[in-house]
Amino acid sequence: MTKKLDTIICHYAEIGIKGGNRHYFEKILAKNIKEKLAKELPNNFKSIQRISGRILIKLTSKEIKTSLTAYRLLLTTCFGIANFSFAYESEQDIKTLKKDCWELIKNKKFKTFRITAQRSQKKFPLTSEEINREIGAYIVEKSGKKVNLNNSDINCFIEIVEKRAFIYLKKIKGPGGMPVGANGKALTLLSGGIDSPVAAYYALKRGVKTDFIHFHSMPYTSPASIKKVKDLARTLNKFQLTTKIYLVPLADIQEKIVSETPEKLRIILYRRMMLRLTENIARDKNYLALYTGESVGQVASQTLENINATEDAIKLPILRPLIGFDKEDIIEKAKEIGTYETSILPHEDCCTRFVPRHPETKANLREVYAAEKKLNIEKMTKEAAENIKTEIINY
Repeated sequence: MTKKLDTIICHYAEIGIKGGNRHYFEKILAKNIKEKLAKELPNNFKSIQRISGRILIKLTSKEIKTSLTAYRLLLTTCFGIANFSFAYESEQDIKTLKKDCWELIKNKKFKTFRITAQRSQKKFPLTSEEINREIGAYIVEKSGKKVNLNNSDINCFIEIVEKRAFIYLKKIKGPGGMPVGANGKALTLLSGGIDSPVAAYYALKRGVKTDFIHFHSMPYTSPASIKKVKDLARTLNKFQLTTKIYLVPLADIQEKIVSETPEKLRIILYRRMMLRLTENIARDKNYLALYTGESVGQVASQTLENINATEDAIKLPILRPLIGFDKEDIIEKAKEIGTYETSILPHEDCCTRFVPRHPETKANLREVYAAEKKLNIEKMTKEAAENIKTEIINY
């Protein structure tokens, strides 16, 4: 074949229906792709260009074959991409397209084929259907194979775009969603368990830049719990490259709650304090919402009564993408995104250190308010805030 593989064509889906805002989302998607490639494959691409509802990545000739797997891994973690293809640039000339399509497939093993043309450039003299017929007839003549439009062994795609033409054989499924950063930023409460990393994944998929906050009970718990959440954040960073994690000490607050309030309300009161501290950071750093991994009824703190009692402590929106998920659904997604093996490592959660024998499952807000009157919440919050540590986690 006279042409060399020199282009990756990235298609999007949801972005394409954004109307007047489409340019904004396209720009962020192109920026995210460029940042990923610049970090991992800096010498293997020439440019990234938005063109007629697509994003084109122009490749260098250097080590293209050895880098295709790396490109695939990077682009399947770039939210906003519906599918992408490794393509050959041809010419907007039907004779050239015929020859290039034949060169592309002639050494492949196939009994049936189809041609699928998409003509975005309406000045091209042939319609998509006419292109399909012309090139299909040429391939039949050259190969003696049959056309099968419904279940072909090979599908040769052709895209006529502006002044260019591309051909390729496969569409690789992307992660979908919206480009990270297109829909603001939020804080995810990252516990170290299975659920919260999956919640963070769904936040990222909707285009929300996500930083993390983790509450620990050191010195009563080991540093292993902090290492674990850093590892989880690092795994999730393949979808966004870099993130912050706020490490918040909770042990002193827990001790005061244990000594001064009813045992059955401990978990509710811990979580209300955690939300207050998170909201303070969020408002100071311009995060627009909080994400948690809660699912209705999964544990005692996640009954509707207890969810209501905990979120009552703050005004900032709390988003719960897993609220209707079964545990098995969450586990499957954790395995898919690569967080499961880390999440199941043993660790001491901040809430398990001082867990009551019989936690409240149907919290009454009047009882919660009465218990909190015994606490100096302002002082407890201020002291914890003074000892928060912030770290940058890179992929």
